[in-house]
Amino acid sequence: MPLNIDLHTHSFFSGDGVSSPEQLIAAARRKGLHGFAITDHNTCEAVDYMLEKGFMREDGGAVDDFLIIPGVEVTTAEGHLLCIGATLPYLKGRPAREVCEIIHDRGGIAIPPHPYDLFRAGIRFQTLETLAIDALEVFNAATTLRRYNRYAFKYAQVRGLPMTAASDAHHEAAVGTAYTIVNTDDFSVKGVLAQILRGNELNQRYLTPKDSMRKTWSNWMRLKRRKRLPEATAKFEE
Repeated sequence: MPLNIDLHTHSFFSGDGVSSPEQLIAAARRKGLHGFAITDHNTCEAVDYMLEKGFMREDGGAVDDFLIIPGVEVTTAEGHLLCIGATLPYLKGRPAREVCEIIHDRGGIAIPPHPYDLFRAGIRFQTLETLAIDALEVFNAATTLRRYNRYAFKYAQVRGLPMTAASDAHHEAAVGTAYTIVNTDDFSVKGVLAQILRGNELNQRYLTPKDSMRKTWSNWMRLKRRKRLPEATAKFEE
């Protein structure tokens, strides 16, 4: 069964995300996704929140025919690294090689996002060569320059790595812009992770200019202030 899964999304638990988990889920369902990985920057707060609200299950099963995969985007010493399928402690600034080991110890898979992107902390070729990564994000809908996606695709081909595509959404409107089509009958976190490692089809579409500007604005605001998340969550629930 083909499952449309966006493997790189951010909620307002990221410093630069603007949408609540509820908003991300609603948008993803409207766009025909079967699930997404929540990969906020250096925090797994959204995972805890969604487990508490019943949007995720501890055993990794789907909820109401929709699957949310735990994850996090770690800012390693050498650049950003996605952990898909597991939660991690705070690891910002740690060496990428060490973070890879911790990801594997916790049962997750390690996927460098937007590699080569000079403006977005993509991990460079010299470091990629030293990492025991499981797959490579070869299409990022929000990449600064499209040639960075081409470089990533060529590297994955040469190294024989499974490939993924994702929106890197920081706003609900961008969720599902790009996604990975995972072919598996095991509709669970475990089943999706296993299939990612085998290779999959990719849905590749870039953010609209409007969504790109929104993401740039969010990145700028992240440098100015940190959201007061408990207050934002409380307002949404009222």
